[in-house]
Amino acid sequence: MSSRAILPLLLTLLLLSGCVDSYDPQLPGNLNVVIVDGTITNLPEPQIIRLNRSKSDPVTGRPGFMALTKAKVQVVVDSSQVIEAHETYDGVYALPADVRGQVGHAYQLRFTLSDGDGTSYQSTQQIMPDVPSIGQVRAEFNPNSLSPTLLNGYRAAHDFYIDTQDPEGQPNYYKWDWKLWEKQEWCRTCERGLYSINNVIVKYDPNGYWYFILGDSILEDCYYPPPPPPQYNGGVLPYWVYDYRCRTKCWAIFFNNELNIFADGYTDGAPIANHIAAKIPFYQQHGSLVELRQSSLTSSAYRFFKELQEQTQNNGGVADLPPTASVGNVQNGADPQELVVGLFTASAVSTKRYWLDRKDTSGIPYGGGVDESGNMISGVDQIFYAMFRRLPNPEPSPLDPVSPMIEILDPSSRSRPYTAICLDTEKQTSAMPVGWRE
Repeated sequence: MSSRAILPLLLTLLLLSGCVDSYDPQLPGNLNVVIVDGTITNLPEPQIIRLNRSKSDPVTGRPGFMALTKAKVQVVVDSSQVIEAHETYDGVYALPADVRGQVGHAYQLRFTLSDGDGTSYQSTQQIMPDVPSIGQVRAEFNPNSLSPTLLNGYRAAHDFYIDTQDPEGQPNYYKWDWKLWEKQEWCRTCERGLYSINNVIVKYDPNGYWYFILGDSILEDCYYPPPPPPQYNGGVLPYWVYDYRCRTKCWAIFFNNELNIFADGYTDGAPIANHIAAKIPFYQQHGSLVELRQSSLTSSAYRFFKELQEQTQNNGGVADLPPTASVGNVQNGADPQELVVGLFTASAVSTKRYWLDRKDTSGIPYGGGVDESGNMISGVDQIFYAMFRRLPNPEPSPLDPVSPMIEILDPSSRSRPYTAICLDTEKQTSAMPVGWRE
């Protein structure tokens, strides 16, 4: 899961820098590439393939991204079994829920685009290597763990050290990722809208002014009003953003944004001890849940991530990126010269969950806990500030001196502002994570 969060980010850096073979960043409108991101694991979790296209603006040359929808996507197991994937969100394709990979078996991605030409692509076969289990885990608070440019000034983190035993007599390649759950209090943001439980009906009075009443069907979403009549502010809606507290329990989900890989070429069969597998940002002072993931890599996947790491992390930054980029293992079946960026691979994964109580940070203000006015941010707003770099702006109550931009008349006993339900996405969940402590 976490590799799915980091790969598009790093590929974006490469595309923005122009570091892709055969593309001259000085020529506007020259970039047009397919981006593939997919890993089959042995865990009972969603097996996801993401397909996107990055195409530069014909005037500015800056790349934009669009999901490749309605593609026919298949994973072929051991050159014989064909498993169809279905599109769950735009450009996101999932294998059936009961599918998971197995060590020693070979996996290949095939997909055909709905571009009119039926362009088809396929990856090389990837044989899933085994992975040793994670042994001991310890966490240590480090007030200067993170680079000041990585997370908008958040520097403090808990460094997670793990032990594992490298198998002897074979080359092994590793990648470490992490996933973090933090309790959140704010569930929805409406830009130029208001959160409503039911649908909203627009009415007009005899003078042409509008007003809003609540309907009978369920909405549970932001309501965005149409353009107002000319009598209201010249027919133009002012700009506003309102944030809404959670009505149900909700957890924000964070992923690592740096690559952490290792090859055992010089340490074959030796214990891997005190390896830093994660740096968990100190966003707030309450406890949180961490999942560490230790993945096996094929040799080709390791080379891909190694080149990607060198081009995005181990040099002076994006401006100093070298002139080429690893393009992965997917090809256009009819045109092998077409550049396809990204990777499809198979990895066995060992996981371990850890309750991070953060008691060792007592008395230490957390990394970014001061707003622009120099005020400390309260506990319930710390995660919101970490995600959006601003404080929440709740919808005013109709009884407040400052009224909301528009008012919705609710004939029931409920009062505004409403609270919002927690939507289940990759970045938040309403399901209590296994291992969470209240």
